[in-house]
Amino acid sequence: METEIHKGGGRRTAPDDLVVIALGGNLPGEFGSSEALLEAALARFAQAGLPVVSRSSWWRSAAWPEPDGNEYRNGVVLVEARFSPLHTLRTLFSIEAEFGRMRAHKNAARTLDLDLIAHGRVTLDQPQLVIPHPRAHERLFVMGPLAEIAPDWRHPRLGLTARQLADQASVGLDARPVS
Repeated sequence: METEIHKGGGRRTAPDDLVVIALGGNLPGEFGSSEALLEAALARFAQAGLPVVSRSSWWRSAAWPEPDGNEYRNGVVLVEARFSPLHTLRTLFSIEAEFGRMRAHKNAARTLDLDLIAHGRVTLDQPQLVIPHPRAHERLFVMGPLAEIAPDWRHPRLGLTARQLADQASVGLDARPVS
């Protein structure tokens, strides 16, 4: 049986019908800690038209590909699908910019990284957007938090659940909830 998530007013939404967004960062910016920055960014979601239905705890993992960097904090949220996938992506980029995200080079340390993991059951393969996210299913720091809040969520292309993908993850195997 598929897990359902309760929203206000008694309505239920299946996780597969929601937008999955991964949050992460390893530079606290002006917030003192990465967790405080992520909480502040999360508070912006509803104002930006991305009402949060469910959220994971924060997870920690070593910096990658240079493990000497600041440890990362990550989490996953499920939000209502009110916009098109491309509009959702642009909204996420706008929130990142508000929190000082600089895109200097690939895998650079960052204050905030918001990844559109899935947009309901939509699949896209376009130059500006590929969904589901092409590498999220390999990452424990994404699938672990997703399995925490929606273990029965199914990957739109692979058909595997978040729980199964977390068990099969091959990247970020040191990821674990922040205690």
